[in-house]
Amino acid sequence: MRLFKMPADSRQWLAVMNFFMADVRDGLGAFLGVYLLAQSWQADEIGYVMTIGGLATMVAGIPAGALMDRTHAKRLWLSVCAILMVVGCLVLLLWHSFAAIALSQAATGVVRAMIGPAIASISLGLVGSKYLSRQLGQNEAWSHAGSLVSVSVAGVLGYFWGLSAVFMLLAVMAVMALLCIRRIRPQEIDYHAARGLESHAAVSDSGRAVWKALLQSRPLLMLACIMMLFHLANAAMLPLLGQTMVSQGLVNASLFTALTVMIAQLVMIPMALLAGRYAEQFSYERLVTLALLALPVRGVIASTWNSPWAVVPVQLLDGVGAGLLGVALPGLVAKMLQGSGHFNVGLGFVLTIQGLGAALSPAMAGWVAQRYGYAMSFTLLTGVAVLAILLWLQQARQTAAQSAASCA
Repeated sequence: MRLFKMPADSRQWLAVMNFFMADVRDGLGAFLGVYLLAQSWQADEIGYVMTIGGLATMVAGIPAGALMDRTHAKRLWLSVCAILMVVGCLVLLLWHSFAAIALSQAATGVVRAMIGPAIASISLGLVGSKYLSRQLGQNEAWSHAGSLVSVSVAGVLGYFWGLSAVFMLLAVMAVMALLCIRRIRPQEIDYHAARGLESHAAVSDSGRAVWKALLQSRPLLMLACIMMLFHLANAAMLPLLGQTMVSQGLVNASLFTALTVMIAQLVMIPMALLAGRYAEQFSYERLVTLALLALPVRGVIASTWNSPWAVVPVQLLDGVGAGLLGVALPGLVAKMLQGSGHFNVGLGFVLTIQGLGAALSPAMAGWVAQRYGYAMSFTLLTGVAVLAILLWLQQARQTAAQSAASCA
């Protein structure tokens, strides 16, 4: 495999592209529910179309990863994703029927599933496994900065000119992302390295071979399960905290939501850069451990501190966990599947399984909160987070024991 010593331009444009793609990948994001509500939609209908989008992302995760393993047209697919996200949002602007909105959310859900593996694949192909952590750190830092800026600008535009202005912002961000993608030189991408191969060795892309590679990797399966538990505990924690404060009349809902997003994103930027810089020194495994440890602390604070100020430490810790995992997760999958040629489908597999946890989290937490109170719901989420830590530590001990035995 060749040494990755090329001009930094392509790597820099890839990082900057993440700034603009962050807004594109999210689509209308938090504004979708408000927009549909303004179109006289009912709360249950809004929930249905959002669920459809989430399910589409989950279902498409593994096929999207498999596609990124096979194709050399990675820039083209990434460009198509950016365009389709804008088209999907234009459908929201022009048609308001349930069928049209559901179809657009399903399509954009599939696109979201493809963007993550596409960016990870291009990153690995540009810099190789040796420098992947630093590239992932830059990607994540630019992405979080893009989310912070886009949410802030969208809020201002929506306030003064209505939600239609948010669509214009999305279109502008998509155009800028396309310009950045164009500046990434395809000849600088090692397409074998981009799928986790260390040489030009042949690899089978049959469905049986792919599933065999995934299911025979016990560390990958354990990582997927642990990430599912992490997101089962994590996804509902902030919404539940917001509901607790709003139900007591302690905060303004819109201002509180905006503040939580800003706090977390501001922390994620430096954490992603630090994770990318020190991942090789401290290992991806230790970064995952730190991210996991932050979650139960969030749960304890949320369950015991009944004050709007609780959002500050809760979201600071959320920024720590998300910033670390954004770098550590794809890096760890690349490490586990190194040499297999199935890195992207492995990443899609883990993202799909963790998405299941994120999808179930609000329903589980809401059911417990309705029957036993918010404090009990936070306690349950904290318990799930602790379970994830225990499984991760057990996996780490087994891995260390196997490594020691192989060296003996």
